[in-house]
Amino acid sequence: MTTIQNFIGGALVPPVSGEYFDNYNPATGNVYSLIPDSDARDVQRAVDAAKAAFPAWSVTPAEERSRIMMRLAHLIEQNFEKFVLAETIDNGKPLWLSRSVDIPRAVKNFSFYATAILHTATETHAMEESALNYTLRSPIGVAGCISPWNLPLYLFSWKVAPALAAGNCVVAKPSEITPMTAYMLSELCNEAGFPPGVFNIVHGYGPKVGAAITEHPDIPAISFTGGTKTGETIARVAAPMFKKLSLELGGKNPNIIFADCDYQRALNTSIQSSFANQGQICLCGSRILVERSIYERFRDDFVKRASQLVVGNPLDETSRQGAVVSKDHFDKVLSYIELAKEEGGTVLCGGHAVQLEGDNAGGWFIQPTVIEGLGVNCRTIQEEIFGPVVTLQPFDSEEEALQLANCTKYGLASSVWTENLTRAHRVAARIHAGIVWINCWLLRDLRTPFGGVKQSGVGREGGFEALRFFTEPKNVCIRL
Repeated sequence: MTTIQNFIGGALVPPVSGEYFDNYNPATGNVYSLIPDSDARDVQRAVDAAKAAFPAWSVTPAEERSRIMMRLAHLIEQNFEKFVLAETIDNGKPLWLSRSVDIPRAVKNFSFYATAILHTATETHAMEESALNYTLRSPIGVAGCISPWNLPLYLFSWKVAPALAAGNCVVAKPSEITPMTAYMLSELCNEAGFPPGVFNIVHGYGPKVGAAITEHPDIPAISFTGGTKTGETIARVAAPMFKKLSLELGGKNPNIIFADCDYQRALNTSIQSSFANQGQICLCGSRILVERSIYERFRDDFVKRASQLVVGNPLDETSRQGAVVSKDHFDKVLSYIELAKEEGGTVLCGGHAVQLEGDNAGGWFIQPTVIEGLGVNCRTIQEEIFGPVVTLQPFDSEEEALQLANCTKYGLASSVWTENLTRAHRVAARIHAGIVWINCWLLRDLRTPFGGVKQSGVGREGGFEALRFFTEPKNVCIRL
């Protein structure tokens, strides 16, 4: 059984409390490692180490920061299969998904920002009054990065990579539900060449570690991905302290399918966008809106395909669906399915837990679930479930489709399926979301801004947006 340690000041260290708590394998329900029960004292040690390292790291040439980060990306690649296996065991997702998405994307995040920092530019503005303005960008100091459990190393690297590349030191907290690959990453940092204190990782519960990071006066910027309720708490604490905030929160994303779509492509991709990672992706299209003229055909085909998804041992390459991440989340998802029935919905397929045999008998598996017949104000339509559960709703007009798409408090992502180019542009402009995919889903260019509107978050991540967030701009005006 592995005992995970914090990474502070370039060393793997136990928590100050000396206490640990259990880490579960979602596919078996068994404890397989121990997580540090850290608290504010550990965060303080990490902040002290980061502050001590910042003066030198902030003026380290971009080429050197780039070299170290590229070295870390290469070390992940050298240990690729170890990371793949660890991510699957820790999270419950299928092995093929960790291998094709999670770990490759973590490598790309580090390599992207390692090269992006070599190509940054700032603005210059010449004035008619014979003056010249130019912008300087400086790292902010110690950045607090708090990442979620659904894409553990993928989203952890998505936050820490731009912060480090921009010249900041980092105090990072991975999810206490899926800490393993962040711990494995910390074991590679010294070999990659990071100076002690530049990159610190503190494990533990959100109310202890996450809160200590959020409220620490020497951490001027917080980047958080997670639930909207937690985001509200962070904002209440951080706003009066005038911290920079990047909050990527929940989603209840519409997937709009018009009758003139490429039907087979829309069907195939909708299965993926509904149930990828057991529906535990903030970008999943959990509300499927279908034009009435093709509604019954699409419903029947979609239910047939969803029913055929194999739920099984995540380590089995034939499994298309693995386990949900924890017992608490398992119970939450099942409770929403029961709520949907109470609200008048009809479960077309799934709707229940899956009992496997052998080592997986105690695992947390749920059959992909499709529900129809719910009104627009039902909680199942309005609230984020974050599991393998989707709803189907028909619409009669473009205007109605937009009303349904925009009816929730969330506005993260959306998909639109139509072969009418004019309609595609028109609908994309009117959807209240930070991301609109036309005839595709999860096609991500790392250079583009990522984030949502309404209660899906504040700010944007990705590309040069992230580098701008982790720096402070200063205008210099020179009279010529």
